[in-house]
Amino acid sequence: MRSLLIDLRPLREHPAWRRLWFGTTLNTLGGLIGDVAVLFLVWEWTRSTAVVGALALARAAPAIALVLVGGQIADRMDRRRLVLVCTWAQILLTAGLAVQAALDFRSIPLLFGLVAVRAAFASIAAPARRTFTPNLLGPSMLPAGVALDVIAFQIGLLAGPAIGGVIAGAWGVAWCLAIDALTYLGSLYGVLGLPSMRPEPSDEAPGWRRAIAGAKHVMKTPVLRGAFVTDLAATILVMPVSLFPAVNDLRFGGRPETLGLFMSAVAVGGVLASLLSGRSSRSRRPGRVMLVAAACWALGLLGFGLADVLWLALLGLAVAGAADTLSVTSRGTIVQLQTPDSLRGRVTALDHLVGATGPDVGNMRGGFVASLTSVPFALVSGPVACLAVLGVVAWRNPSVRRYTPPGAD
Repeated sequence: MRSLLIDLRPLREHPAWRRLWFGTTLNTLGGLIGDVAVLFLVWEWTRSTAVVGALALARAAPAIALVLVGGQIADRMDRRRLVLVCTWAQILLTAGLAVQAALDFRSIPLLFGLVAVRAAFASIAAPARRTFTPNLLGPSMLPAGVALDVIAFQIGLLAGPAIGGVIAGAWGVAWCLAIDALTYLGSLYGVLGLPSMRPEPSDEAPGWRRAIAGAKHVMKTPVLRGAFVTDLAATILVMPVSLFPAVNDLRFGGRPETLGLFMSAVAVGGVLASLLSGRSSRSRRPGRVMLVAAACWALGLLGFGLADVLWLALLGLAVAGAADTLSVTSRGTIVQLQTPDSLRGRVTALDHLVGATGPDVGNMRGGFVASLTSVPFALVSGPVACLAVLGVVAWRNPSVRRYTPPGAD
């Protein structure tokens, strides 16, 4: 039974990583509280769904444009210093959003500008930040560290929006953004306690070859190639969030309470899977775990698409959320262990780009397919296509199934 529970050794045995984890967890919670505030502000000021949708673009565009730049920078300078500089910039920009909300200065261009620039600094820092865990924990504890990182996000996703809604209703959205800015101090606390994080020296010549070295490493390493294809299939072909409102109207009466349950069910499944991730994080076959979990993600969402009873639909989403957590943990382990430190910034930048943009593309695909055919067809066809792709990966890329982490027996 004990082997099923999440592996807490990194928190017990690595004080520097423990400070980093608690600081990052606090910052994640604050960020999700702030996200609710920004969404509320945009809706209150405009009453336009188009403008609310454009807010997502303001966040996504810098991520797409700059995350690969961040990967190159992370492989050339002290990663700790890079994250500290970007974190201070995010604190100032978030404080600017809080002041704008407190003054009720209804300038959408200003708000979007602050959001976009903050997202740009987050994207630049993301590849460097993701190298901290493998460098601090080493191969033996890396899977446990990745699982703990995932549960930190799941806890924030489960609690942050609800807390933000309560604070916004009781004291106003400016307080949500002020709390968001303050929680960045937790992130600073964690990063300040780290040693210097300079990348391993590399004899690569500067220029375009250096820029694409991360992509070349992924393409020539079969297990990494399979991990990236698995993630793209699971997000682009199956992501269901854009179809939630339509499913709610068609099958469950269209109540907003029911719509909220859909997202909560995914988060509950993710938290439970994280708490019981001990065996999977200790697995000597993370590639096999990744493939099985991705298949369970697709099957859970297929069940959601076929269900016409609410509890069955929520069960399908919870299964999908749990499977997604295990798949993300296993894939993160593979990506970090199969990448030399001199390339880690650029490869993790690609991983972050896929993870950040794949769900958005998947949601666009779902809405587009539903508009051309029907909502039920969009719900069922995506998981079926994903399962087919996963079958091809398992068949044509046996290195994924057989992958054993370095140092495993």
